[in-house]
Amino acid sequence: MMMLLTPDAWQSYELLDFGDFEKLERFGEYVLIRPEPQAVVSKHLKASEWQKRSSVAFLPKSANSGEWVRSTGSKMPDRWQITYQSQKLSLKFRLALTGFKHIGIFPEQAANWEFIASCCGKLKKPKVLNLFAYTGGATLAAAYAGAEVTHVDSVKQVVTWANDNRELNRLGEVRWMVEDALRFAQREVRRGNVYQGIILDPPAYGIGASGERWKLEEKINELVEVLSQLLDPQQGFLVFNAYSMGFSPLILETLLSTHFRKLTPKQLEFGELYFSDLARRRLPMGVFARFSFFNPA
Repeated sequence: MMMLLTPDAWQSYELLDFGDFEKLERFGEYVLIRPEPQAVVSKHLKASEWQKRSSVAFLPKSANSGEWVRSTGSKMPDRWQITYQSQKLSLKFRLALTGFKHIGIFPEQAANWEFIASCCGKLKKPKVLNLFAYTGGATLAAAYAGAEVTHVDSVKQVVTWANDNRELNRLGEVRWMVEDALRFAQREVRRGNVYQGIILDPPAYGIGASGERWKLEEKINELVEVLSQLLDPQQGFLVFNAYSMGFSPLILETLLSTHFRKLTPKQLEFGELYFSDLARRRLPMGVFARFSFFNPA
């Protein structure tokens, strides 16, 4: 089933405006200006309003790096915290101004955190595998709902960041793996391991912990085929997110329906994640596909 999803429980995050390849966002008490390749329209608010509202702006210096410039009089710290609160989840996140435009969270993923928490809550201590897991938003959601989580990312610094978030939330132990996602999944198949939940949010490009090169369109079919051997066919759920401007949600739907052959159209949800700004204009934030072999509601 094709869907458009937006999180509706955020109080610490707000998309204020977007346009001219930038977005104006509030994270807690601070307002950030960040690059956004999908903001192809004009801004709704005036430039003076952006300047008045913003605490800090990211200025790209190259394709892969840049610097943060604080607004005049801004006392915004390099690190701060925000909270996500809903009926199912209560999570805290440490955010930070990095040398990239990212700050440690993808707030649109809250729509998937709710699905993950619902699925985990229906199972007795499920084993969940989170691949390309970054700073652990999905890991926190699964652990909060009682899952035993294996968190896999090829960058040691973000795995450390994810553990900081776990400690901030006083959650139980997580199995941390600084690994290439595909290689780890292949070894888990050989070991005969099975997971009740699998979460993946692969980048368009990447380099693994041992120098493995990842290119989404070249590797994703092989990875999903491997994951089909790891997921519990009776009590399994899967969440697949992709932020790639060339990827349609139909590609994700086709990948999953091809490799998970017992999956029915009724069980599979796919579509786009988005946020609306103050003018109620919708900004796409990535595509997703997800399913469960049971009713998570």
